[in-house]
Amino acid sequence: MKRILIIEDDISIAEMVRDFLVFDGFDVHISTDGLQGYKKALAEKYDLILLDLMLPNMSGNDICRNIRSEVDVPILMVTAKDEDADKIRGLGLGADDYISKPFSPTELVARVKANLAQYERLKNKGENKGIGGKSSKKTNELKAGPILVNISTHRVYAHGTEIELKNKEYELLAF
Repeated sequence: MKRILIIEDDISIAEMVRDFLVFDGFDVHISTDGLQGYKKALAEKYDLILLDLMLPNMSGNDICRNIRSEVDVPILMVTAKDEDADKIRGLGLGADDYISKPFSPTELVARVKANLAQYERLKNKGENKGIGGKSSKKTNELKAGPILVNISTHRVYAHGTEIELKNKEYELLAF
């Protein structure tokens, strides 16, 4: 049974989403606080995280960025922020999908299933061995002189020191 963590401060939305997912056979846990949800995501094993952006004690963007650097799990942002800039930022921070509120619960369940299936396909491809028994997994780093860009964690280092970049700066550098 796949485990899903919902980090959403609106308990009525969280419970409605939980009910639809439980009906579909998922084991669902809810956290209504950003910091507590983040700690729960690191402490327990989840197969997917549904994440709101506007949360008490820790923003969804910070949670996404930090989880992405610690845990390999699909993250779907579910939020009322529906501007293109918000979507691009969320996806740039490592979210796998972005769903705007209000949303159809059945579409959300379909997206959860699609993202889990995609994650499993990619995970299985990464575990397959190439010719001669060597791993066919590609590196997630770009290196140019003293600059190192970690694509999977969205972190940038110059001479071994981490550099904080705005989302647009990171996207330009990675491009």
